[in-house]
Amino acid sequence: MMTNSKYIVRQPIKDLKSRIIGYEIQYYGENQAYASEEGSSDFAAADTIYSLLLQNTDKVLKGSLNFMTFTTTLLMKQTPKLFANSDLVIQVGEDVIIHPLAMRFLERYSKDGYRLAVNDFQFSPRYFSIIDKFDYIKINFQTVADASIRNIVELAHSMNKKCIATGIDTEDLYQKAFIMEADLMEGRWVAEKLFTTVHSSSFLQSNFFRLMVAINRDDPDVEEIEQIISMDAVLTYSLLKIVNSGYFALRNRAADVHQAIVVMGLGQLRQWIYLLGTGNGEEGPDASQEEFLKLSFMRASFCSELVKMAKNMPISRNDAYLMGMFSTLNYLIAAPMEDILADLPISSEVKEALLNHSGRCGVLYDLVLSYERADWSTIGSMAETLEIPVNLLTNTYFQCLGEVNSIWKQLMEPGEDTPPA
Repeated sequence: MMTNSKYIVRQPIKDLKSRIIGYEIQYYGENQAYASEEGSSDFAAADTIYSLLLQNTDKVLKGSLNFMTFTTTLLMKQTPKLFANSDLVIQVGEDVIIHPLAMRFLERYSKDGYRLAVNDFQFSPRYFSIIDKFDYIKINFQTVADASIRNIVELAHSMNKKCIATGIDTEDLYQKAFIMEADLMEGRWVAEKLFTTVHSSSFLQSNFFRLMVAINRDDPDVEEIEQIISMDAVLTYSLLKIVNSGYFALRNRAADVHQAIVVMGLGQLRQWIYLLGTGNGEEGPDASQEEFLKLSFMRASFCSELVKMAKNMPISRNDAYLMGMFSTLNYLIAAPMEDILADLPISSEVKEALLNHSGRCGVLYDLVLSYERADWSTIGSMAETLEIPVNLLTNTYFQCLGEVNSIWKQLMEPGEDTPPA
C-alpha cells in the first residue's frame, strides 16, 4: 500500500548547457502524507537517510554532488557529518531559516566545507536576511511571480550565489529559466531532456543491434558474438583495450577477440557491450553522450532486475534488459521508433511495450519511467499490478545505480595498459 511505501530517487540538476552538475535526493516516506504534523518530516528524512546508508552509498553518492534536505533536528544531531563535504549540499527549507539555533549549526557546517542550499526561496525580508549564508538559491518557477524571480536572481548574482530554477516540468518553463538567467535547472522536463549527438552511423556500422540481440539470447552463441565483433574495427579495438587494461590484470595480453571474450566472460561482456559500441574511439563519449548512455544502461539494469520479481511476465530477463536499453533509440537515430524496431529480432511484447506501453511489459516499462521521474502517485499502483513488493523498489534502484556507476568508472578509467592502435 502507498501508506507503507518508501521510495528514493535521484533527480538531475543541470546547467544551461545541459550538463549534470549534481542530483537532488528525493524521497517519498511512509509519513510523507502527514508532513504537517510535528516531527513527521524529521521521521521521513531520518528514514530516508537511514535507507541510503543501508544501500551502496559509497558507489551511488561518492564522486557526485548530492543535494539532500535536512530538518532542524537532523542538523542538530550532526546527521550531515555522515557524508563527505565534497559529496553533499545541505539543503534546508523555511523550518530551518526561521530557527536561530539551526542557522548557527548551518554556519558551522559551512565552515567545515559543506555547501548550503535554501529551498523555495521567497521574495520576503525573512529570506533576504539569510541569503549571504547560502551557496545555492532554489526558486520554484511554478509558484514565484516573474518580477520576483528577476529580483531574486539579480540579488543572488550580485552576491556570487548560484540560482537553481526548480519545477521545470514543461518546455515553456525551461525556456523561461534561460530568459531569467538561472544558473541551473531541475524538474521533469530537465530530467527527460535527452540528446541526439550520438552518431547513428557508428551504431549501424558497428553492428550494434545484432550484437545486443546475440549477447542477450537465452543461450548465446559465442562464435556468432565473436564473428560480429571481429567484423568491426571499433568494437574489436575497444574490447581489446578494456580486457588488456589494469582492471583485468592479465599476465599476458589478449591478442584476439576470442581470447578477450574468454577472459571477460559472457555475463560481464553483456554489461559492457552497449558502452563499448557507442564510444568515440580513444577519447570516449562526450558529456551529452555520457549522460545518455548511463541513462540507457540504468533503464536496462532496472528492467532486468524488476522483471525477476514481477508475476506472470511474458518475457525473460534478457528481453527486459533489451527493452530498457532500446527504450531511447529514437533519440539516437533520426527515425520513428516503429521503423527502428521493425527489423530488430526482439519479442513482440517488448515492441508493443516500447511503442504503445501495452500489456504487462508496458506496465513494467512505465514503472521504470515513473520511478525515474519520481512520479510517486503511480509507482505503487504499477508495482501492485505486477505484484512487485513495493518495499524492494528503492533497494533495487540503488543497487542498479551502483552497478552502473561502477562499470562506467571502469570503462572511463580502465587502467594504463592498453593495446597499441
